[in-house]
Amino acid sequence: MKIVLENVVKEFNTFRAVRGVSLEIGSGELVALLGPSGSGKTTILRMVAGLEFADQGAIYFGDEDATNIPVRERGVGFVFQHYALFPHMTVGENIAFGMKVSKKARSKQEITDRVNDLLRLVKLEGLNDRFPSQISGGQKQRVALARALAVDPKVLLLDEPFGALDANVRHDLRRWLREIHDELGITTLFVTHDQEEALDLADRVVILDQGAIVQEGTPEQVCREPNSAFVMKFLGDTNRIAATAVNGVVDLPGARLTAPGVVDGPVDILARPGDLSWSATGEGIPVSVIRVIDRPEGRRFLVRTENGETLELDVPVSTRAASGDRGFVQVLQGNAYPRS
Repeated sequence: MKIVLENVVKEFNTFRAVRGVSLEIGSGELVALLGPSGSGKTTILRMVAGLEFADQGAIYFGDEDATNIPVRERGVGFVFQHYALFPHMTVGENIAFGMKVSKKARSKQEITDRVNDLLRLVKLEGLNDRFPSQISGGQKQRVALARALAVDPKVLLLDEPFGALDANVRHDLRRWLREIHDELGITTLFVTHDQEEALDLADRVVILDQGAIVQEGTPEQVCREPNSAFVMKFLGDTNRIAATAVNGVVDLPGARLTAPGVVDGPVDILARPGDLSWSATGEGIPVSVIRVIDRPEGRRFLVRTENGETLELDVPVSTRAASGDRGFVQVLQGNAYPRS
């Protein structure tokens, strides 16, 4: 089921939460809405669900104008951050609830069979008779997804579904959700403020700021070709190095970067920690080490330039340095943006 939003606007009192958003989600596509708090991503999701109605614009499910269709008639499955399971119902009863109240008549045996099929799908066989208080947070979120899928939705909507879970559980559930999506092929719209989550899961990422889309594309496109300083900063750790552009070129100590399309004058070079390298001697930006940060996946130096700028760079774990040591940072690559 294809979803199309055409110039959708949503206002709350005098605040415009969504500002003319146009977006197409292809049938069977998994799209992530990504942005900071207040960027409009959850409001968009709620309008697609029918929990909010657009003040301007239109929303189409396939060729049908769904802008003003009530939520119960839209055929969507909705998974919330905090599960929203009925505590007095068992796992099986929670999954069956939507089927029992649906307009589509099902026999008791059909409902039982469907519940068992979904329990196998979400890998919770044998937990049918447990209550939500008797299962873990990750299991509760699997039950919530099974309940959303029970009514055979045309569209699956997920609002920060892993936000209440710890990091290891989130990582496992992301992989599991992608596997289920690939198996079922349901058009899925996923809201998150977690960049890693969006990039791991989605076919396409839509980045929002202040109620408007600022960039959309595949994870590769938004990571490798950020179209603004906002997008680059939002998508991960970023260093800012003050410089000057002249004739489309920025000269730094030990490096020359091209800046096509950037007007002459002050610019900020934005570079990821992995875009910088370290040497104890040689050319580069003179720095002093503030701190060495060790992590399971590697080592990072926190350094300060002679101009007082703080930079972070990833180094091989074999690289040794201590607070106060001096050295040089080379800029291997970076993006130039006019100084804001």
